[in-house]
Amino acid sequence: MAKKRNIIVGQSGGPTSVINSSLAGVYKNAIERGFDKVYGMLHGIQGLLDEQYIDLSTQIHSELDIELLKRTPSAFLGSCRFKLPEIHENKEIYEKIFDILNKLEIEAFIYIGGNDSMDTIKKLSDYAILTGHTQKFLGVPKTIDNDLALTDHTPGFGSAAKYIGASTKEVIRDAEGLTYKKNMITIMEIMGRNAGWLTGATALAKQEDCEGPDLIYLPEIAFDVDKFLEKVKELLKKKSSIVIAVSEGIKLADGRYVGELGSMGDYVDAFGHKQLTGTATYLANFLQGEIGCKTRAVELSTLQRSASHMASRVDIDEAFMVGGAAVKAADEGDTGKMVVIDRISDDPYMSATGIYDVHRIANEEKLVPRNWVNKEGNYVTEDFIDYIRPLIQGDYQPIMVNGLPRHLVLNTGRQTTRKRGK
Repeated sequence: MAKKRNIIVGQSGGPTSVINSSLAGVYKNAIERGFDKVYGMLHGIQGLLDEQYIDLSTQIHSELDIELLKRTPSAFLGSCRFKLPEIHENKEIYEKIFDILNKLEIEAFIYIGGNDSMDTIKKLSDYAILTGHTQKFLGVPKTIDNDLALTDHTPGFGSAAKYIGASTKEVIRDAEGLTYKKNMITIMEIMGRNAGWLTGATALAKQEDCEGPDLIYLPEIAFDVDKFLEKVKELLKKKSSIVIAVSEGIKLADGRYVGELGSMGDYVDAFGHKQLTGTATYLANFLQGEIGCKTRAVELSTLQRSASHMASRVDIDEAFMVGGAAVKAADEGDTGKMVVIDRISDDPYMSATGIYDVHRIANEEKLVPRNWVNKEGNYVTEDFIDYIRPLIQGDYQPIMVNGLPRHLVLNTGRQTTRKRGK
């Protein structure tokens, strides 16, 4: 009997509004290329270690299901933040993973995620080569943070930037209506630990009908509290409503997160990342104490990555494209690689997929170039805005039912998850 050609796909890290479009791209292209089964890991590599997986054909029955999946936010299969140990530290965990892959007759392992997920692809592909296993390991880029190396941008970023730009306009509108005979300062906190791509996207709000935010602070530039206070006081002499955008990860010159000056918790994930929160709240309270006017903090939080109703068509299409490209690469024998997006032109905007060695990408961060931030370090340049603008274009209308978007939801009742011995 001929060996079956099966694929397994997982999702890892922080979800996005288009991560499932990449999953749809993997599934559809795998079926079209003649793979027998497409398995989905439930909660990524961590779930796979517990033998939690599902046959995706029990979930996706039609083109309508694929279209629903493309429009569904968050991780359809469930995500995880699980760091594989180094191979020399724990070979048993790798042996367990490959035992499961062999049992399922997996030919290709595809992981949709960001930096930490590409670390998983790197380690698994290295182990396969070291031990003579034949499975192919491919990474599909995903992160709203846009901080993956070598790719022009990452799926998820464009839709998050679109939502942030629109939300910034709405926050500015709201603030302008509340400042009769009084001043008000609004501080928006945007996701971004070390890279300020998302926070810079607030500048998209600057259009003919909107002045945009007054100040933008990215984590790439050391934050000076005294200069910040001086700049705000200067602006208050000219206008009554000030809107400021800050990255959650802005740091002082000594390396402390600004949020740590307030009440940031001590939680640290498996990759050593502190949970960042409270930056806008701290700064709003600080300014209220120093200046005495009304302040408020607005934290967009998970709305930035789950607003599929505001997804960019460019973003959804590219997310689908990179999922399919990973299947093609695996089918053609590539392994230890990540699919990237190459920008072909800006006007008209065109992109294509490429593929790079994951060793050049894993654990590397792409930061906002210094020359894309103004000299004072409190706003982004036109080059930054020109880079983002093509990525937010077009709409992908939700399929509405009773006035609200319909999503495709995992139904494990259609097929029970599996555990060894059951």
